Amino acid sequence: MSPTAGSRLPDATRVGRVRLAVADLERSVAFYRRVLGLRVLGEAAERGPGGANHLTLGPAGSDEALLELHEESGAAPVPRRGRLGLFHFAILLPDRPALGRFLRHLDGLGVHPGASDHLVSEALYLNDPDGLGIEVYADRPRSEWHERNGELVMATEPLDFEGVLLAGSSDTGSGGGAWDGMPAGATMGHVHLHVGDLDRASAFYHEGLGLDRTVWSYPGALFLSAGGYHHHLGVNTWAAGAPPAGEGDARLLAWELIVPTADDADAALGRLEAAGHPVERIASGGLVRDPWGTALRVRAA
Repeated sequence: MSPTAGSRLPDATRVGRVRLAVADLERSVAFYRRVLGLRVLGEAAERGPGGANHLTLGPAGSDEALLELHEESGAAPVPRRGRLGLFHFAILLPDRPALGRFLRHLDGLGVHPGASDHLVSEALYLNDPDGLGIEVYADRPRSEWHERNGELVMATEPLDFEGVLLAGSSDTGSGGGAWDGMPAGATMGHVHLHVGDLDRASAFYHEGLGLDRTVWSYPGALFLSAGGYHHHLGVNTWAAGAPPAGEGDARLLAWELIVPTADDADAALGRLEAAGHPVERIASGGLVRDPWGTALRVRAA
């Protein structure tokens, strides 16, 4: 289901970097290096965690920025119930063999992730040292995705661990061989948020921002995207009644949607502004907050 004509995001829209507040930068960087195989990008790589209060991380095999970690000393970890704001961010691997190599890598570290088959993708789930949620996943080919009554079919089913591990032991796919850090071609595939109300979330992200609704009958959740992807954004009410993450909490500071042109960014931000959502204009786009305070930056590529 699409927004009204002329008010949808371009098909080439994609998710950019995710900014997080963490309690201990050095601890978090060590986790993201060791477990996810990310590397520090830019000048801060030479200074090390002790010389900076924020660092940018990307795949071992490219300079694509995926995460920006900001230290807020003493930030409270995410409680078991969660908070309104981040549910998880999701790193998309190039293919199933890469997911298999990552799964074998986790096993070697003694890390036991959650896992699901979503029909459109296969996914592993972790938490960082502050309890912030992480998904690492690989898509199935679009030819294997199915629709029912105009809605993409997604589910949460048990993962075929044996099949994923077998794919990872093959010589085909991205890189081949053993896991050697987050591979080139890994991107930020989507972000999933806890929200207070799905109708209000739809009004903001669908009617306002211009994402298409792709899955709307999943219990307590709504999935949205541009360009026919299964989702660039998931929202759910599974933590409804919890407070929003705020100052003093480990949390999502902002996430990013990248659109092809500055005109595309202006159009999307203008729709939200017209709907009563204040926009802070910044280079090549702007920053806007959803009804629960989660910050979204929309910018031109």
